[in-house]
Amino acid sequence: MDSSYGGNGSGEEETSNSQKGKKQYHRHSTQQIQQLEAFYKECPHPDKNQRQQLSRELGLDQKQIKFWFQNKRTQIKAQNERADNNALRAENERIHCENLAMQEALKNIICPACNGSGLGEEEKHHNLQRLRMENARLKEEHERTINFFSNYMGNSTTPLPGVDSHMNIHGKHFLGERMGITPLDLEHMPRNSENTISPHWSSGIQEAEKSIIIETTISAMDELVELLRVNEPVWVKAPSDGRYLLHRDSYDKLFPKPNHFKTASARFESSKDSGEVSMAAIHLIEMLLDVNKWKDMFSTIVTKARTIEVLDTGSLGGLLHLMYEKLHILSPLVAPREFFFIRYCRQLNLNTWVMVDVSYDFIKELQDAPPTRSWKLPSGCMIEDMSNGKSTVTWIEHVQVDDKSLTHRLYRDLVCGCQAYGAKRWITTLQRMCERFAFSMGLTTTHKHELEGVIDSLEGRRNLMKLSHRMMNNFCEALSMSDKLDFPHLSEFKNSGVRVSLRKSNGLGQPDGFIVSAATSLWLPVSNENLFNFFKDEKKRVQWDVLSSGNPVNAVAHISTGTHPGNCISIIQPFVPKENNMLMLQESSIDPLGAIMIYAPIDLQAIISVVNGEDTMRIPILPSGYVISSDGRANKGMGASSSSSSNSSSGSLLTVAFQILVCHSTLTKQLNMESVATVHTLISSTIQKIKAALDYPD
Repeated sequence: MDSSYGGNGSGEEETSNSQKGKKQYHRHSTQQIQQLEAFYKECPHPDKNQRQQLSRELGLDQKQIKFWFQNKRTQIKAQNERADNNALRAENERIHCENLAMQEALKNIICPACNGSGLGEEEKHHNLQRLRMENARLKEEHERTINFFSNYMGNSTTPLPGVDSHMNIHGKHFLGERMGITPLDLEHMPRNSENTISPHWSSGIQEAEKSIIIETTISAMDELVELLRVNEPVWVKAPSDGRYLLHRDSYDKLFPKPNHFKTASARFESSKDSGEVSMAAIHLIEMLLDVNKWKDMFSTIVTKARTIEVLDTGSLGGLLHLMYEKLHILSPLVAPREFFFIRYCRQLNLNTWVMVDVSYDFIKELQDAPPTRSWKLPSGCMIEDMSNGKSTVTWIEHVQVDDKSLTHRLYRDLVCGCQAYGAKRWITTLQRMCERFAFSMGLTTTHKHELEGVIDSLEGRRNLMKLSHRMMNNFCEALSMSDKLDFPHLSEFKNSGVRVSLRKSNGLGQPDGFIVSAATSLWLPVSNENLFNFFKDEKKRVQWDVLSSGNPVNAVAHISTGTHPGNCISIIQPFVPKENNMLMLQESSIDPLGAIMIYAPIDLQAIISVVNGEDTMRIPILPSGYVISSDGRANKGMGASSSSSSNSSSGSLLTVAFQILVCHSTLTKQLNMESVATVHTLISSTIQKIKAALDYPD
């Protein structure tokens, strides 16, 4: 045979000779191989027609064409596999080298980033011992918690200090077996003391109720700790003022739960803030868990507080309370917020505590009760001791509310903008009150802006500050007025925006008899600080103080309660010839969110007795005053339109409140009407004087 054959994709192919029984190999020509290679690049799998065409063009048999393409495909496959194997072998070698380097680094404990030297054997041993001690402490806390829950599920709870022993007979000490007592009913509950519920309203907690409380508490604590730990994307900064707000979608993905309120008008309020507080962490925790100290510290926010039940009175690392609180803004135009909630405090480590509050429906079954409009999601604070008498406090407030319809239009920007009850207000109030406490204890050096009439005796200063603080609390409580007018027939008072109420004095540090209170709020185009300075200026007092009868006044004594010159207590002497012995006790306070100034008449002999250390509760006092806050529009206006209308510009919200003693005996209808008219005239004339002094017409 004179024909040439090729195969194996390289030009050689195996054929059979039937006569000789031998295998012969024939090589394709270079031209044939080039044409086959070119066609292979275009089509590695030729069909029958394509093979016939190649056979005619190249002078080869169709089987030769078929076998050449098969061999070529096999050859390419083998080459690709060899290349892949070589690449994998090289990658394996690289990973092996990296593994050896990591093992060597671990042996030497050298940080690849900073090449820092490793720990010595002694330090390793010390750290190991520390971890073992921490592990033992956590194990002990875990066992203590389990024992508490185990005992608690089967035993009665611990009675409150000072409460009669029969409150806990057979473990029955709960609020009416979930009777659904409303906040209004709670105000009229019989009590053994001011801030504990009477045993008349107590009953046993059922086993199912206990487990729900515990489950709710643990879940709330876990959520709060996580919210304190994370930042973005769960917390985002508001573009207007940099406040931290919860990103709703991120929060819902992390903590999915149904909404408590289903109405379209319900909304969420969330905020996070932190600051340094001049008080040790252990004292802060004691204050937060003592309902009386809690209310006293935050008197400008908390108008009423009750401990319904103490469920655990272990160490400071594990306290569980059922509580009630009423929060308010110091204005008669804003309805208060009421919460029934669980408060739980846990010590995370040697220097850190976390306190969580979460609403709980343990009184919700009274059919005639009005629907609640406030629900507290896991909120609270983390307190870190700084070992220098100070603490770092991080606060979170997170609630769902449905109170927009109850909020006066003047306060809607402030309330709905998460500023009225936000975390910053709690932190700012805590800082201000701790600063005041430090000044009262003589822990802070007084500054040069003191007047010459300073009371030098530390005990006298402290006693006077105690009296002034009681005056402040009295004023704040007086502003917590009922939504229903005490005088509904006097419609002109309601239309004028002045709210009037009448109450019988309880005799504890107040004049004995009937007291008429009147308050109103208004908007003024003046900044908080300028409005505060206006009221603080003694020379301008005659422009607004109707009680001074247009006579000048003089500050005869002065006590600082903070580093800001406006934070002070003053004793003021009006130049009224017929009342030489009548003075005025005044306290003013200012912080980044607002200011307050209150005052009350007091005679000279009472001041002397206070400075000499006598009991301040024996001195009756009836304060009036002013509350200044932002209108909540300043930040909103920056990103909104630049309208020149006064309604869209920022300013201040001013609340004016007066209290007068009506009589010491029975109140007649005529005297009632005359007293209401008098206090209404007093507050109306004062507002007119303020507007005139600030050149702000109606």
